[in-house]
Amino acid sequence: MKIALFSDIHANLPAFEAFLADVDLRKPDAMYCLGDLVGYNLWPNEVIAEIKRRQIPTIAGNHDLKKLSTDPSGKNHAYYLIDELGRDYLQSLPAHIRLEYCLNNQTFHILLVHGSPRSNDEYVLQELPEESVLELLNEAQTDILFCAHSHKPYHRVIESSSGLKQIINTGSVGKPKDGNPQGGYVMLTIDKNTKPNERLNIDFIRFNYDIEKAAKAIENSPLPDEFADRLRKAY
Repeated sequence: MKIALFSDIHANLPAFEAFLADVDLRKPDAMYCLGDLVGYNLWPNEVIAEIKRRQIPTIAGNHDLKKLSTDPSGKNHAYYLIDELGRDYLQSLPAHIRLEYCLNNQTFHILLVHGSPRSNDEYVLQELPEESVLELLNEAQTDILFCAHSHKPYHRVIESSSGLKQIINTGSVGKPKDGNPQGGYVMLTIDKNTKPNERLNIDFIRFNYDIEKAAKAIENSPLPDEFADRLRKAY
């Protein structure tokens, strides 16, 4: 079984369309979005409409739940562009999604969050001390945590008294911050026919998109030009 997990589109339609074209070629059995559909770019309504059309299960990112003012004076993050239907949809999103898979008498508990199990605005960074990671996962009652928010992909495996614990950050479709301007997402493959420690395989996938189209759209809008520079340099 293949599951595509992605996040942090941030209203970047050129990146989102390139992501969809890439992921459709890989034919996953399921897709999940870990939030932050909006902010920083000019196409929030188009992104939301396609998420809804495809019926992709989605959780709320911190930007999705910001006060969605209709006042253009809040244009720094482009929230003023979101229409009423989009606002209603964002406000309806859940805080997390739990998955459970039973393979050959072994159960995998998977939790999908935006920031952390505690808050969609809390970072779970790769350098977080091991004891803090284990405390977080035990508190959340999960073995495998998929998170987002930092826009920096990583996969961390920790041995504990109850078995292996894993954290995977999905990176960002539309606003990477790891120095690589390509969009990114994760493909999880679950294979019941392999050895126990190989049943879950994580692939980090990067894809090209028309960065200049997105960047120039920002520069030709009321949004700060810095947002365009961040797309080009991925910081």
